[in-house]
Amino acid sequence: MLARASQTKESPVIVWFRDDLRLADHPALQAAVETGRPLICVYVLDDETPALHRLGAASRWWLHGALAELRKSLAQHHGALLMLHGSAETLIPALAKETGSNCVFWHHRFHAKEREQDDRIADALSKNGASVTAEWGTVLLDPERVRTKEEKFYRVFTAFWKAFQLQDVPDPVDAPSHLSFYPVESELLSDHRLDEQALLPTQPDWAAGLRSHWEPGETEGQEHLEDFLKHDCTRYGTGRDELGREGTSRLSPYLASGAVSPRQVWDAIQRKGASEEGARIFLSEIGWREFAKYTLFHQPLLPETSLNQKFSSMSWRTSQTDLEAWQQGRTGIPVVDAGMRQLWVTGWMHNRARMIVGSFLTKHLLIDWREGEAWFRDTLVDADWASNAMNWQWVAGTGIDAAPFFRIFNPTRQGVKFDPDGDYIRQWVPELKKLSGKALLEPWSAREDELRHAGVVLGKTYPRPIVELQDGRDRAMKAFRSL
Repeated sequence: MLARASQTKESPVIVWFRDDLRLADHPALQAAVETGRPLICVYVLDDETPALHRLGAASRWWLHGALAELRKSLAQHHGALLMLHGSAETLIPALAKETGSNCVFWHHRFHAKEREQDDRIADALSKNGASVTAEWGTVLLDPERVRTKEEKFYRVFTAFWKAFQLQDVPDPVDAPSHLSFYPVESELLSDHRLDEQALLPTQPDWAAGLRSHWEPGETEGQEHLEDFLKHDCTRYGTGRDELGREGTSRLSPYLASGAVSPRQVWDAIQRKGASEEGARIFLSEIGWREFAKYTLFHQPLLPETSLNQKFSSMSWRTSQTDLEAWQQGRTGIPVVDAGMRQLWVTGWMHNRARMIVGSFLTKHLLIDWREGEAWFRDTLVDADWASNAMNWQWVAGTGIDAAPFFRIFNPTRQGVKFDPDGDYIRQWVPELKKLSGKALLEPWSAREDELRHAGVVLGKTYPRPIVELQDGRDRAMKAFRSL
């Protein structure tokens, strides 16, 4: 064990990195640097604390790359990242005690279980004479700042967004120009060192598609932001819905891991000119991310309970066969299957496709939105407690500010409107690539000669629909009316 350091002005301070894996615009790191004391930078993968957020498989793959990038950035400042695996409630106080650190810096978290854990760790630290400095570094504003006239929290995005825009968002800060580090001996807590390779899939290695589509980390995140500002931001209003092209920012995994901060994005868009329609619409999407965090902070049951209590008695179907067909992109509905296959291969799905597949699961199949939320949390590289749950409750109609349940997307019409040339379907459902027009969107209604010419045999080369669209809609409406 490392000998206890003397309590002098040179005793270290600890910066606990969590979902904020960057150096720039890192308020907790900045506050630690301003103490003038040497740093111990640490990351803890906590798989041991009950009820805490568990990283999905795709998020673990992403974490591997994001940690490697952060470690590289710290090494350029002649520092290191101590990476541990175990209970944070044990490891953080132990690290502070062993190194003589009397202050730990971190960013606030939002899930109730995480906040409760932070409180327990702070109590444990205080018993040894150490304190905690917590900053708001993963959102634009402290969620307590935006309140109604009655000092309550907002339940509707439009009203929240109007009040939010009256607030001043702090400017992002640059990465510290100079960092000094406390030398932590390599054997410190050696039994709990994180095996980075354990974050990666092995047998089978299913991450080839993720590797070919993504490069995690702060540097790549900033490049994504710059590219979006140059090429796609102006026409974001329409481009974000076009399934067959890159019209979205693709910043979501960098925001989820904290490789890019929301204040950096906000500031960049404001400097570009927020009055442009594309920029204005994109800022409102950042606002939805903020509203999701805000709602999770004030409504801790968001990830697990329908916030609209009317749906507590909803008669959701239990069908493992239908659920697996949806997960595997084998529903027989081409635009739905395209979205689910894009998710499996790349760890990401187009924004419009997320709405289509979500509506199909919760309405046409009448399967509980929590099943979809769980699958997305495991397979998305941008998985996020707040946004994932908020979006699923929105599309299912069960949230506090959600699309009505009776708004049921017709997949064929969605395909006609947002994939008019069929490029998206052909890319992800290649067995249908020789079909065109309505036959591509609804192969079950195509003529026999069309299918034969395209080499499509329904039930063999491509599945028949697992539900007839009108029947699924009627079943959903019957269940809704029974509430």
